[in-house]
Amino acid sequence: MTDRARPPDGGTPRDPAPTATPGPGTGSLTAPRTSKTPRASKTPRTSKTERDPDGPRSREERSAGSRELILDAAVDCLVDSGYAGASTLAIQARAGVSRGRLLHHFPSRDGLLVAAVQHLAGRRLRETEIRVSDALSGHPDGPERVDRCIELLWATFHEQHFWAAVELWTAARTNEALANALRPAERQLRESIRAVTDRIWSSSVRDHPRYDELRELLFTSMRGAALPYSFETRNPAHDRHVAVWKSTARALLYGE
Repeated sequence: MTDRARPPDGGTPRDPAPTATPGPGTGSLTAPRTSKTPRASKTPRTSKTERDPDGPRSREERSAGSRELILDAAVDCLVDSGYAGASTLAIQARAGVSRGRLLHHFPSRDGLLVAAVQHLAGRRLRETEIRVSDALSGHPDGPERVDRCIELLWATFHEQHFWAAVELWTAARTNEALANALRPAERQLRESIRAVTDRIWSSSVRDHPRYDELRELLFTSMRGAALPYSFETRNPAHDRHVAVWKSTARALLYGE
């Protein structure tokens, strides 16, 4: 979470773009204006190569960079201020981009918010796969590895992308336009989650005849069990459901 003040909501495409003060963490695409150095000072000019050792960025690179800033800012606004507070003006100010730049990438607010959640979730999935694989590398195949895998999967339901998604799910119940934008994106994300989950489990678990049943049971149960954490402050590692999931997995896979 961030403690930055939220910009005022509302506005139209004709409203003047809020001024984003450049500095660390602002994500501004432009440097602060400075007055020209007087000729008498004979201060040597900084070459473009010195300013950017890698050379100037292409138009495609600049476009991708600003798109990334907008998506990250949208997620931050969703998590910090909820769906209602994630206005395009708030996102624009947090990203430090112009109004025209934001609308060029995302003409629709709901389309932007859906894309932002999917973007973050995809990135977190890749990171989760690496993190879980590393954490399980020292665990031999068997019940103990299954227990550890369940603990690691449960932890992913307490990350930023999950709460951003919850904001959209809740708002979509009474917003048909948002629901229409969300459905195909959620189906695609669900397939990505299945693929990553399949790679996390050992081959003996994946080959088990009841694996699909276990995978779906864990996913839906963990998603539901995580929701009360939106208003309760407690340690997820001590949640009583963890023991239930472990015993259920052992019963399905090993007959214990």
